[in-house]
Amino acid sequence: MPWLLWSSKSKESSDSSGAPSSSPDTTTQTQQQQSASIPPNTSNRSKDWNSILNATDWVKFTEPSHVIPTVLLTSGILFAVHVHRRFLRRIPEAVDIAPSYFRKRSILGQVTSVGDGDNFRIFHTPGGRLAGWGWLRKIPTSRKELKARTIHVRLAGIDAPELAHFGRPAQPFAREAHEWLTSYLLNRRVRAYLHRPDQYQRVVASVYVRRFLDFPIPFRRRDVSYEMLKRGLATIYEAKRGAEFGGEVMERKYRKAEWWAKMKGKGLWKDYKRIGSEWESPRDYKNRMGMGGLGEDATSSPSSKTKNV
Repeated sequence: MPWLLWSSKSKESSDSSGAPSSSPDTTTQTQQQQSASIPPNTSNRSKDWNSILNATDWVKFTEPSHVIPTVLLTSGILFAVHVHRRFLRRIPEAVDIAPSYFRKRSILGQVTSVGDGDNFRIFHTPGGRLAGWGWLRKIPTSRKELKARTIHVRLAGIDAPELAHFGRPAQPFAREAHEWLTSYLLNRRVRAYLHRPDQYQRVVASVYVRRFLDFPIPFRRRDVSYEMLKRGLATIYEAKRGAEFGGEVMERKYRKAEWWAKMKGKGLWKDYKRIGSEWESPRDYKNRMGMGGLGEDATSSPSSKTKNV
């Protein structure tokens, strides 16, 4: 088509060349593609990160509105961990008791079995009912569930007559002592004040129990060792070493209870005055059977007492 006379020369030259004109959109896309093909600059990225950090207002984290909640939350977590470790951590067996417990702390548990007249096993229930034991948390009852999960306790300060075991005959009143202790403690909650361990993976302890039908005062706390001495179902432990009473005051109390039972002819003291020197104490029996001479640890082996349930 012929151009008009007033058409510009530049326009004619551009049309005559036949080259298409590039739009602004096409130019922008080309620039973006070129910039995308260029690898990112690492130094620029680090500068950007530093600029972000520098741009953060760290001063606001030192304000009370941030510091106080953080301190309270951290303190609460640490306190909860401390309470759990000190008061709510369950102890499976006597060998797991930390040395810091002995002569300083006590444990609460339920008696699961009674092996003889002076020892039994408890399932440790830290926190008691307040921690849910017995109503929210189940206490095992079967031997399979209790295996390697009970603490073997040896009553402090006393020596009960020996039951028959390993071919040895039973002492007089051994069965009565065992039956009384079973009826008094089995399936009941007790508190044991720990004195020391022995070589048979037991813990020597002063044990207390509360009974609902206790006469004349219900729920009165009773010292199990003292109750057995008073009834003539045990004697004072008379080994040359290793005896534990929980202090001199308790030793005097125990000896007074034994003296009273002896004077009244209670339990195993029934024939004491009549037969005189022929009367045999649990300690004499152990010596005669070759079980003495090793202090408290020689009172009995675990196999002769309570099975490891």
